[in-house]
Amino acid sequence: MSENRYTRRSFAKHSAMAAAAMAFINCNPFCKKSKGKRPNILFAIADDWGWPHARFYGDKVVKTPAFESIARNGILFNNAFVTAPSCTPSRNSILTGQYHWRLETGANLHSRFPDGPQTFPNILEDNGYFVGSCSKSFGPGADRERPVAGIKYDNFEIFLQTAPKDKPFCFWLGSKDPHRTYEWQSGVKSGMDPDDVQVPPCLPDTKEVRTDICDYYWEVQRFDKTVGDALELLEESGELDNTLIIMTGDNGWPFPRGKSNLYDLGVHVPLAVQWGDEIKKGRVIDDFVSLADFAPTFFEAAGLDVPEDVTAKSLISLFESNESGWIDPERDHVLTGKERHTLAQADSMSGTPMRAIRTKDFLYIHNFKPDRWPAGAPKNLYGRAFRDIDDSPTKSVILENKDRPEMKKYFKLCCGKRPADELYDLQKDPDQLTNVADDPTYKQDLKELKKRLFDELKQTKDPRVLGKGDVFDNYPYLGKKPVIK
Repeated sequence: MSENRYTRRSFAKHSAMAAAAMAFINCNPFCKKSKGKRPNILFAIADDWGWPHARFYGDKVVKTPAFESIARNGILFNNAFVTAPSCTPSRNSILTGQYHWRLETGANLHSRFPDGPQTFPNILEDNGYFVGSCSKSFGPGADRERPVAGIKYDNFEIFLQTAPKDKPFCFWLGSKDPHRTYEWQSGVKSGMDPDDVQVPPCLPDTKEVRTDICDYYWEVQRFDKTVGDALELLEESGELDNTLIIMTGDNGWPFPRGKSNLYDLGVHVPLAVQWGDEIKKGRVIDDFVSLADFAPTFFEAAGLDVPEDVTAKSLISLFESNESGWIDPERDHVLTGKERHTLAQADSMSGTPMRAIRTKDFLYIHNFKPDRWPAGAPKNLYGRAFRDIDDSPTKSVILENKDRPEMKKYFKLCCGKRPADELYDLQKDPDQLTNVADDPTYKQDLKELKKRLFDELKQTKDPRVLGKGDVFDNYPYLGKKPVIK
């Protein structure tokens, strides 16, 4: 590691901030349930890093040595999912351990963090943890007066220098990588060969798309380097073995039919976890887990009671097992959902509400408003077409060539409207390209999955199934509003 590059003034600034934060909270004695030394927590989360873009998942181009190190020294999860394919609601679910549809304004991108629900950083801080964050943590949106992810530091190195030696710490290691925009050909210039890239079949296989994917990989690698530096700091400080380390992403990659969609490219994320000798090394787990599960996991690891409003389930039992593969029979599915992402519809602030259930064999998606454009309208009040797809060279290739016969299928898959029911047979169609909801062969599967999904939505008090769903369309949008044309 390089020598400290930061001035005493910067260090003093963060020390003062930490002291102010500690004065702000009421530090209660930690719960009697705590056994021995409580672990530190390092939660490292990328911005738009999706599955399967790491070597251990079969990607042969992107290099992620830090992720691989964590997986070798702990657990690699094959079926980790976010609750929402959009930054703000996904992160809100992680922070609270709740489905985002329970979080009122917090179900939308660029929203205000809701009153009421407590976050794991705040609760840990109230119970003796030293807490902080860097770069992108909560949001984008309006935070509370007391930051829901902890006060901000320039980086993890400064945080560690500030941390008291007699307290465990919890740090949210955020990043803005690999969020767009990208420097064109940055991946190729770094030595990547576009010919080695595997293009998913929902996207056109062109030189521009391959180059765009390499640029995405370059930023994934930059995030991995940030995490690698943090691991070195932990080792140098002697805290590595007593730190519960998580490395993951907040939603799928920022390509058409990825981010902002409930297909795997939008909600399936990499996940590796390491925790010294508390976790048997080198395991690979297939159980379905949600990133919202980390809030109750952290509470249990710290010996604290889980708040009653938490809907997620602790992962500690998986950590304590020595097994790989499928472990907990109850972890046979996850639920995901989307409300408003950007201001993308033709003439309103409405979003494209959808919910899904993902099992080993099927993905079922219910679109509550099939009349709306799931990727955004072709024309809207704000000028730009299909605004729920991040602008990119790949998006341009699809839109500029949408009328060519060989490109029409990509435009339909990425930009077209979708029916109320979508069902994908993952054994025959792992890429989720062919909707079989109208196929009589799958009538019973569709019925059972839809009932299972709606039953769980009712149990978790989702306004969309309680007749109050339109409230999501009326919450303020706090992001920068595009110029109306």
